[in-house]
Amino acid sequence: MSETSAVGAPSASSSARGAAVAFIFVTILLDMLALGLIMPILPKLVESFVDNDTARAARIFGVFGTAWALMQFLFSPLLGSLSDRFGRRPVVLLSNFGLALDYVLMALAPSLIWLFIGRVISGITSASISTAFAYISDITPAERRAAVFGKVGAAFGAGFIIGPAIGGLLGDADPRLPFWVAAGLSFANTMYGLLILPESLARDRRAPFRWKSANPVGALHLLRSDRILAGLSVVTFFTQLAHAVLPSTFVLYATYRYGWDSKTVGVTLAMVGICAMLVQGAGIGPIIRLFGERRALLLGLVCGAAGFFIFAIAPTGPLSWLGIPVMSLWGVSGAAIQSFMTKRVAPDQQGQLQGANTSVQSISQLLGPFVFTLTFAYFIGAQTPLHLPGAPFYLASVLVVLALGIAARTLAGSRK
Repeated sequence: MSETSAVGAPSASSSARGAAVAFIFVTILLDMLALGLIMPILPKLVESFVDNDTARAARIFGVFGTAWALMQFLFSPLLGSLSDRFGRRPVVLLSNFGLALDYVLMALAPSLIWLFIGRVISGITSASISTAFAYISDITPAERRAAVFGKVGAAFGAGFIIGPAIGGLLGDADPRLPFWVAAGLSFANTMYGLLILPESLARDRRAPFRWKSANPVGALHLLRSDRILAGLSVVTFFTQLAHAVLPSTFVLYATYRYGWDSKTVGVTLAMVGICAMLVQGAGIGPIIRLFGERRALLLGLVCGAAGFFIFAIAPTGPLSWLGIPVMSLWGVSGAAIQSFMTKRVAPDQQGQLQGANTSVQSISQLLGPFVFTLTFAYFIGAQTPLHLPGAPFYLASVLVVLALGIAARTLAGSRK
């Protein structure tokens, strides 16, 4: 296929677009599956390097997570700008191949420093997710983007449901085995794309590479260039900050308040992933057609705030499960935000936009774990004036309500 008739061109057929969307879905699914595979094993591997000192391993693992998020912040705008200049295909394929090599490096890592280097490289190569979303913007008509973003977003849920379960089983056999399997998945993804994936951004729609827009500070300038982009980027920041309560605090909270064992926690997290996947994959399109993008976005934020509030107030574990289907509807807002934002920039700025969005999310990922773990520790501590284990989830609910207010004000003039 020539670039003048690429998937993103007006002459592209719906079947070609469908095949390309399917590839991007598989790309994100395999990326998330590979990341999920190593999630239950990486902390134990770190622990093995420090003579099974759990406290020390926890501190080191926190540094690993911060470094990973920092690389996302720094390199997402760069990869996005490179994709605007050279096309989406080479950036996605090279990132997938780099991720495969990185998992091999971590599988062979003889020391903590090599494992740390692997996590840094993983943060860089995983930043290609922003390019995958730019690809979707290239090939999807504006009126259908929210639904397609939702379907592609279902890959995140599926990967994080299946990956940790398989990774845990493989890790019982050999703690290095999940890394080899993750490397194989990423390499297979690269070869699949090399054979199947067409370019989505024609040459006449590409932008020259500029360092001022390829660094995080410069990339954020794009978000400040338009009132709606600026407002929705702030909404993204607060919602992603609120979301950080789940990976950073939920296991500790459920164990402390409800006395759950690891099996119950795992089943609950699987329920969260399944509900989110159903909404992302099948619910977003009908909801947006029924309510319109603006009202669907606001509805999603209302459900997110309500879900966190249920988690915070529920006195028993089974009652807390009522918050799961409510919170899953929160996913509607993310797809609607993506759709709104992609309509505000030119085709040759989609990669820059997605890179800037990922940088905003990375800032939230850097701050969130500290905010919520310290909040939880304070409100269950012996010296606290108010014993309130649900405090992190009350805070998350307030952050989403704040995002709701900003979104309503930002989109006040929008009818859809």
